[in-house]
Amino acid sequence: MPDMEESTQPKPADPELPNGAGDPDQPSPAAAEAPAAEEVAAAEEVPARSEPPKGAGTNADGWRPYTMGELLGEAAAAGRSDFAADGNGAGSATPERSSQDSLQLSTHHDVAMDLINSVTGVDEEGRSRQRILTFAAKRYISAIERNPEDPDAYYNWALVLQESADNVDPNSDSSKDSLLEEACKKYAEATRLCPTLYDAYYNWAIAIADRAKMRGRTKEAEELWQQAIRNYDKAVQLSWNSPQALNNWGLGLQELSAIVPAKDKQTIIKTAISKFRSAIQLQFDFHRAIYNLGTVLVCFLGLFDSD
Repeated sequence: MPDMEESTQPKPADPELPNGAGDPDQPSPAAAEAPAAEEVAAAEEVPARSEPPKGAGTNADGWRPYTMGELLGEAAAAGRSDFAADGNGAGSATPERSSQDSLQLSTHHDVAMDLINSVTGVDEEGRSRQRILTFAAKRYISAIERNPEDPDAYYNWALVLQESADNVDPNSDSSKDSLLEEACKKYAEATRLCPTLYDAYYNWAIAIADRAKMRGRTKEAEELWQQAIRNYDKAVQLSWNSPQALNNWGLGLQELSAIVPAKDKQTIIKTAISKFRSAIQLQFDFHRAIYNLGTVLVCFLGLFDSD
């Protein structure tokens, strides 16, 4: 079996803890209506789906993706102030939009919010985590309603949906798939608004891959793997020095090779080999990529044995 795709924070050679979430022992006074103190502290422990590659700061548009710890810590600290005056924060302008556009936007948010509200978690830790995610979701919906052209808000909203999918009861695939589908829609909107968001393409690909895994070796799974591969391709175009994206790209190709007709397998597996090798060249001690390279080489040799 190939190693699993990195569906949580990619792990560089020197892992870093999520930062920017604040000191959980010193809650902001503005957090009076935020989740309980222990839940605020838990925001530090919620892993981000991705972080910028080593040495990366802001992108060409000056945007730096936050970690999930930062996002949830900030959401918990915001409390009452962010939702005062009908959600219009100080200094924010609400763009003029037609009532039809507003209704459509609200409907989309209602669907996603209903899905998040349906997630309860399987234990106390899961329930605490989900309360924080629900609070954060409301914040990003408010941000989008204030400014529907904000790619950051759509990206963060997608992260919350994707993290909520991981918190679903393992026996509830339909709910998980629906959350991932909604997350994909938010990533699509974020990248439409800002086409240079590496993290959005990377995490979008992971969400699509998770949906593909639920469908076995079907035609629908094949189409989803192809979508995920295209997004990994785009992520690598935006950040060529990301071994995690290259490794996951290789895994997606390997999964696709198990579904396509025999005549297409060899080309796809050769491409997967090249992605794993590129990941290892960037990070020589990337053990997952080394393991995955070994498994795909075995698959490649098996093609000739079957002949």
